[in-house]
Amino acid sequence: MSMGLVLSTLWQGLLWGILALGVYITYRVLDVADLTVEGSYPLGAAVGVSYIAGGGSPIIAVVLAFLAGSVAGIVTGLLHTKLKIPALLAGILTMIGLYSINIRIMGDKSNVSILRMDTIYTYFGNLGLGKNESILVCGLIFVVAIIAFLYWFFGTEIGAAIRATGCNKQMIRAQGVDTDVTTILGLLISNGMVSMAGALLGQSQGFADVGMGTGTIVIGLASVIIGEVLFGTRNFMNWLLAVVGGSIVYRIVIAVVLKMGMNQNDMKLLTAIIVVIALAMPLIKEKISNVKGA
Repeated sequence: MSMGLVLSTLWQGLLWGILALGVYITYRVLDVADLTVEGSYPLGAAVGVSYIAGGGSPIIAVVLAFLAGSVAGIVTGLLHTKLKIPALLAGILTMIGLYSINIRIMGDKSNVSILRMDTIYTYFGNLGLGKNESILVCGLIFVVAIIAFLYWFFGTEIGAAIRATGCNKQMIRAQGVDTDVTTILGLLISNGMVSMAGALLGQSQGFADVGMGTGTIVIGLASVIIGEVLFGTRNFMNWLLAVVGGSIVYRIVIAVVLKMGMNQNDMKLLTAIIVVIALAMPLIKEKISNVKGA
């Protein structure tokens, strides 16, 4: 692969890694199947890109995207905890609602372009970096900052309560913790991060599209599972780094497969196959160990 393709693959892995960290919070920490991300990802892109298109600051656009995604997470959390709607269905309902909201945010259009406008990566370009290098450096800064924040936050009392909610809701409720609050807070952080990833990726590609969230949850899960299988889960910091590493590995696999001539339209199928293989890996390893031990 050329250096340009390598750099492009790396920054895509980093930016998608932010989304994967959001998926990790719901999938592993909260133990909740949340499909809101398929709506909050394009929501972040719609908010961020539309704000820039209107003459706003690219940095503030990312902040607004995070806040918008957080609101989406709160809505799903309220549907699940207060109306007792199953988490999976609550996420689907929010995702469906966000489709119309995203179109409204983009001015009743299915997409918005900012191809000739300044983005957050322009600041790094002004320092003499090329496009790929600018996105890579910016993505690295965001990933390091987010991992540091998550490591600190989930070590606090409220963060530990969120983790305990996912491990044993009955036990932590017996300790006097309101699990409705911890669940909503976890969904807020998760979808805020996913939406932030949408804003960053939307700026990197120069547009936002209402359909760009399709398959997002599968990509996020693929990154989480690949990271766990390849890099392990010895402690919480290792887990966070593994998720980002899994995202980068996933992007490398996609880039290699495309380079080999695979049709772009088959990418969703390939992603599904990768997830199945990653999920089955522990069972495969166990079977191999049993055969060797026999």
